[in-house]
Amino acid sequence: MGHLITLATCSLNQWALDFEGNLKRILESIRVAKERGAKLRVGPELEVTGYGCQDHFLEGDTYLHAWEVLAEIIQSEEAKDMILDIGMPIMHKSVKYNCRVIIADGKIVLIRPKMFLANDGNYRELRFFTPWTPRKVEQYYLPRMISKITKQVLVPIGDCVISTLDTCIGCETCEELFTPASPHITMGLDGVEIFTNSSGSHHELRKLNTRIDLIKAATAKVGGIYLYANQQGCDGDRLYYDGCAMIVMNGEIVAQGSQFSLKDVEVITATVDLEDVRSYRARVASRGIQAQGTPAYRREEVAMSLSHDHIVDDIHVRPTKTREPFYHTPEEEIALGPACWLWDYLRRSKTAGYFLPLSGGIDSCATATIVASMCRLVVKEAKEGNQQVLEDARRLAGRDEHYIPTDPREFANHIFYTCYMGTENSSKETRKRAKDLAEVIGSYHTDLNMDSVVKSIHGLFSLVTGKTPKYRVHGGSNTENLALQNIQARLRMLLAYLFAQLLPWCRSINGGLLVLGSANVDESLRGYLTKYDCSSADVNPIGAISKKDLKRFIAYAQRTFDMPILGEFLDAIPTAELEPITETYVQSDEADMGMTYDDLSCYGRLRKIHRCGPYSMFTKLVHEWGETSQPTEVAAKVKRFFFYYSINRHKMTTITPSYHAEAYSPDDNRFDLRPFLYNASWKWQFEKIDRVAQELERQANEKELNSQVE
Repeated sequence: MGHLITLATCSLNQWALDFEGNLKRILESIRVAKERGAKLRVGPELEVTGYGCQDHFLEGDTYLHAWEVLAEIIQSEEAKDMILDIGMPIMHKSVKYNCRVIIADGKIVLIRPKMFLANDGNYRELRFFTPWTPRKVEQYYLPRMISKITKQVLVPIGDCVISTLDTCIGCETCEELFTPASPHITMGLDGVEIFTNSSGSHHELRKLNTRIDLIKAATAKVGGIYLYANQQGCDGDRLYYDGCAMIVMNGEIVAQGSQFSLKDVEVITATVDLEDVRSYRARVASRGIQAQGTPAYRREEVAMSLSHDHIVDDIHVRPTKTREPFYHTPEEEIALGPACWLWDYLRRSKTAGYFLPLSGGIDSCATATIVASMCRLVVKEAKEGNQQVLEDARRLAGRDEHYIPTDPREFANHIFYTCYMGTENSSKETRKRAKDLAEVIGSYHTDLNMDSVVKSIHGLFSLVTGKTPKYRVHGGSNTENLALQNIQARLRMLLAYLFAQLLPWCRSINGGLLVLGSANVDESLRGYLTKYDCSSADVNPIGAISKKDLKRFIAYAQRTFDMPILGEFLDAIPTAELEPITETYVQSDEADMGMTYDDLSCYGRLRKIHRCGPYSMFTKLVHEWGETSQPTEVAAKVKRFFFYYSINRHKMTTITPSYHAEAYSPDDNRFDLRPFLYNASWKWQFEKIDRVAQELERQANEKELNSQVE
């Protein structure tokens, strides 16, 4: 029957500095793992404190409370007869480390610090922690509160592995899987059969396949069982940690958790045969040669066995079958990720709901549809008996313990408020689309005209200065035209916050609303928004999603959510409706920007992901667009983008915190660390682009002329 063992890993919705809640979720995950027959349980990175504590990791209190939580775990009934891999920060010799604490039956066996820290993109681990030196092992003096419980004074801290009576376990932490020389290679060659990886890995569109490919490749190459645990939920900032805990053996997935979920605790287990690992490894002779020459790890002995007792007598315990990995489409990711993030943000902020200025355009439509998706998820979880979701839903809806949300539209009416803020420049079509969409979603909708407020501002300026600015279509200058548009835009922000504070009061509901923004990533990159207009809000679920992906999401939601009204938004021309409509002029976003949304997505990826300056971007696009555009045309487009990007970069310093979904997000505060005051002429760079573009066209013309002569 082999050596069958049951293993458990999990995704936990931890919250930065929520020590009580974090402890509760950790203990629940251990209880579930134990109930399912597992003797090894792995949890997410820094699960005790929450991953997103940021500069709180520089505070001594964070470390004190982490040890207090660990003391509760060690003493718990759940921890008995279990091997636990727990994540927390630890200070050793006045140096801070991101650590795994391995506990076996109430004793600390090993503290394993992270050796390769994540320090790019959204991650700043080197700001808080120091990387540990590979193969180094020292002694750690336990705090007295722990020594009183475990009767231990010293425990090993460092890069070593755990030997049980029947197998060997080694730890990786998040980034260590992504490094070229991952620890699992040498650990596997030294006989480690079970690898644990505790992560705080955030969601990004189309990213999950990278994670799965790396884990499958790790065990396909060295053999073994890989237990991947991840944080889940918003944890207090822009990132959404998307869970998807996994168990992989010999390059094949045997268990995969959900990627997006409203569950606070999700435990996955699998029963695997250690003999399958040993057989897999033994078939490759060259592995044996490399293994024989690999330096041995120090082993910490644990007098426990992971194997099932009396397995010969229990024919019901069988290995878990392998399965194909499951991936969501990008449209599904948009429907689920931001929706889960919004739910976390809403329930944890203790506010009464969300308020959205609904313009009748596709961006605010996408934001509203994501809220509708959130309501659908709440109803689904309530139907399945998720007590935490029921408790939060009842509080938000202001209903008693008998209330169970069964209709997404009915629940939306309690917590979602929309408002069409029209002016004389608004069209009947956008007003009707906004009203119809609100009715389909079920939001509490208001409709207003703000012309009197706008005219009051106009009148005040004219009274003070004696000057009356005009729109461009009425003969005004570009300066006048932009100023008049911005009055409307900024007044919408003021009205949004006024209505967000008072609309619940009008319905005799306590609490205010969180204002949702709806500027997409491409408009933010170009700076096509007014500073402190209705793009300024509390949170923005689409702020790092491209226009192209939003359109695909709306088409998906139209079918999947049975919302035919969304087709009208897909067909509409994107417009801000801040200028008067005439017989010969209707404002268009792409015409105003001087570039298409598709082009903007291309610029964004080259600028951020491929790290291109103006000249590098030009050279790449000459090849990419060469069949349809002349080099001088490409040059003009690149220069236009960088000019507007640089003069508007200052707007990113005040942009609404957005759900992080795209690797070219221009979020200045955390992700995109670039200046906000530029020399917008880019003189050196642009002159080089022009010289090369002209030379390329000269050569092309000369080549064409020679071919005609021949």
